[in-house]
Amino acid sequence: MSFSVKKGEIFGLLGPNGAGKTTAMRIAAGLIKSNSGDVFIDGISVRDNKIEVQRRIGFLSEELRLEDFFTPDYLFNFFAALREVPKDTIHRRKALLFERFGIHNYAYKQVAALSNGMRQMVSLVLSIVHDPPLLLFDEPTNGLDVVAARNVIDFLREMKEQGKTIILSTHIFNLVEKICDRVGVIIDGRMLYSDSLSAINMQTNLEEKFFSLYDEYCSGKGKE
Repeated sequence: MSFSVKKGEIFGLLGPNGAGKTTAMRIAAGLIKSNSGDVFIDGISVRDNKIEVQRRIGFLSEELRLEDFFTPDYLFNFFAALREVPKDTIHRRKALLFERFGIHNYAYKQVAALSNGMRQMVSLVLSIVHDPPLLLFDEPTNGLDVVAARNVIDFLREMKEQGKTIILSTHIFNLVEKICDRVGVIIDGRMLYSDSLSAINMQTNLEEKFFSLYDEYCSGKGKE
């Protein structure tokens, strides 16, 4: 699999469950090693300089599990310290993000008392405590109600306006169509197609394009 993402764009990794989206994101974040190849972020190799790459990214994954007895306030301070956020910046950034995602009313409640949607909001905020230029968001709207999902979508649009680069993995066509500039279709660990949404829409629509690729791949695989 090979693809590139331009600075300041939202790139969608679209594929069914088990296609390899999460694995690709974890490799890009330096959490697991690929068997071969490399990932370059701002020209920096993940294989050779993982720590420097991780300073530049915010990674949101469904696999992040928050300990029940901690509070959002404590977790923010802890992750901000890990990310070497200056002390005089932590309070200001925490106030901004907690207000933005409605966490301020739950800042001192234990995670165990939070709804699944609020836990997702806390996880999102923790992934961006250090204001990184590149966001890797793996299925960011999974499990959210329509209001919370809209809040996340609006936030991603705001980040793009600020010049952030975003890689978004999802299996939801509508999410890609709403916010992505370009999309790559992953099936069975392979990038079968990559193009702009505008180019796709000139010929068909994203769902039809995906299933034409899916059917073609599956029929070819059956002949092997």
